[in-house]
Amino acid sequence: MKDKINVIFVCLGNICRSPMAEFLFKKMTKSKGYVISSAATSYEEEGSPLHYGTRRILDRLGIEYSGFSAHRLTKAECDDADYLIGMEQSNLSGIKRICGRENEYKVHRLLDFTDFPHDIADPWYTHDFDTTYREISLGLTAFLKATEGEK
Repeated sequence: MKDKINVIFVCLGNICRSPMAEFLFKKMTKSKGYVISSAATSYEEEGSPLHYGTRRILDRLGIEYSGFSAHRLTKAECDDADYLIGMEQSNLSGIKRICGRENEYKVHRLLDFTDFPHDIADPWYTHDFDTTYREISLGLTAFLKATEGEK
């Protein structure tokens, strides 16, 4: 049993899906028993704030996110993490490329914890942040249930 489970949610740019998962999971767990963050597999949005679609969802839910700035996942973060959770198959490939073979066992796709495993589409392209929110919420609930006994 661990004191804290270190989980990093990862997507391509770290401005839509992964920070949405980060802040929703922090609210769900009140961070008790978890160290929670998010990151990108690319440098494309390095230093950018949250996408307005993600901000809209979090604002509607009254979830605080001030001070957020997108960043790319580092090897050191991979080494320290217990779980590296991607949103879609291409994220998993990017995570594995950054993290190395020794961390592959930590890499999972969020909706693989559910009964309906599939990719969470990037709302940057779909513009459907409500569907993204519903799918991330479903995945986070399943992930929480799967990890509750580890701490």
